[in-house]
Amino acid sequence: MKPKVIPPKARTPNYSLSKTTAHPRRGFPLRVAAIDMGSNAIRFVAAEFISSSQYIVLESERAPVRLGAGTFSAGRLTPPGMEKAFQALARFKERMRILKIEHYRAVATSAVRESSNGREFAGRARAELNLDLEIIGGSEETQLVYRAVKPQLRMGKKPWLLANLGGGSLEVALVNQSGVLMSETHTIGAVRLWEEFKASAQNAKQFLRLLEEYVSTLRLSLGDAQRPWAGFLATGGNIEELAKMAGAPEDSRGSRVLSLNDLQQLLAALPRMSLKQRMTRWGIYPDRADVVLPAAVVYSHLCLLSGQTQMIVPYAGTKEGLLFDLVDRLTLSSAYRLRQEEQLMNLAVSLGRRYQFDEAHGRQVCRLALALFEQLQALHGLGPEDQRVLLVAALLHDIGAYISYKKHHKHSLYLIAQSELPGFGPDDMLMAANVARYHRKNVPQPEHENFSRLTKIQRLRVTKLASLLRIADALDRDHAQTIRKLSVRVRKPYLDIKLGGKGFRELEHWALQNKAQLFTQVFGLRVRIVN
Repeated sequence: MKPKVIPPKARTPNYSLSKTTAHPRRGFPLRVAAIDMGSNAIRFVAAEFISSSQYIVLESERAPVRLGAGTFSAGRLTPPGMEKAFQALARFKERMRILKIEHYRAVATSAVRESSNGREFAGRARAELNLDLEIIGGSEETQLVYRAVKPQLRMGKKPWLLANLGGGSLEVALVNQSGVLMSETHTIGAVRLWEEFKASAQNAKQFLRLLEEYVSTLRLSLGDAQRPWAGFLATGGNIEELAKMAGAPEDSRGSRVLSLNDLQQLLAALPRMSLKQRMTRWGIYPDRADVVLPAAVVYSHLCLLSGQTQMIVPYAGTKEGLLFDLVDRLTLSSAYRLRQEEQLMNLAVSLGRRYQFDEAHGRQVCRLALALFEQLQALHGLGPEDQRVLLVAALLHDIGAYISYKKHHKHSLYLIAQSELPGFGPDDMLMAANVARYHRKNVPQPEHENFSRLTKIQRLRVTKLASLLRIADALDRDHAQTIRKLSVRVRKPYLDIKLGGKGFRELEHWALQNKAQLFTQVFGLRVRIVN
């Protein structure tokens, strides 16, 4: 394949928080690779970065493995699908060895994420190929796509709609020059729709009607108050193919602008053609010919929902985002982590606003909890991943009040556990949910259902983090944010807390006496406030 050189582009941070081993800071040139295991295909790309924004594609391959076939209805990856996927991964791993690539990211999305044996498959990849396959959520996939497309546009402050339709899921987000403002994932995808309605495909009119009626139920909750949006960014293999099929004009950066009118003309023509006719006319893959129609229906509906008459198709997505993300990790070091935390905070706040939380209180408790975490590092021995769990739990500990203030800690557990944040897998979200759940009276108990779902090590981490959160919450008991500074010092048998600010009241002293008991149980230190 002819090497592709990407011209210099504006440098942007990636805010993905997936777990990887820390690397020493690297220089250029730098060889990296990405594997994107989607529901309709597995994509591999290897590249050599000349700088943080310029790279040469060394090798690129698309393996037509439809993991979504049968998985969405049965809830399990099929043995034939897993075997084909494993063979593709083995081939890609060998190509990385030949190309002398040490650093890579391999991710799996909705088909593996939703299957009951997805972790088993990832475990096999680790055991037999020594390949780390991350199962990521829709929120992180959105971050990766954003990282890939931002350099191609000058977004400004006004929000853009970003939609990434895969085989099994649809990620939609509002984005601008500063990052992802809010996002949501829908269990609707091109392969999923085809699998659901393919029995009616022989009757073109009925098939199209079923698709349109089903997709018409899709709604967006991205904040109508921010409209009109600056534009519509459409990503994914299907929309890239549809833009080519429609002859959409291409700009100097390789993006195409596809009008709603041209898309709807395709939508009228496709049902009248057989799969073979589509392949012959447009030269598309067999595994693309069947799903472009469902994809066209979804993107047409999104245009109508958003009031947009055209969409920009940037021809960049998850696999390119993986490359940039990995290079950022290897070269930006501490700056990368700071940007991660900033974006995590922004998206967690966005989630809290969805549930009308007390943002000022959430931010204050978060600030105090993180201060305790940092200053007591030698005592608790927890790491950066735990700090991010605490950030989310502290910020969102009260969101359950959206359902009812009574037992709101349990409602918070449910809402957090069922949400997504970039870089947080289901286990991470469950940990954050449990930390938030124990910010009130009850202490963690092995018989508590959601606490028992954690491993022994995770339970200890959650208990330590919950003890810090309870102190932080007690220090803003009146939700007045009166404390401006906090410093702590261990003087056995006490943990001395010195506070700075004004208006500090006896209410906080009282709350601290009640809520510091868990900290005393865990660390053997009595908590007191000193002057």
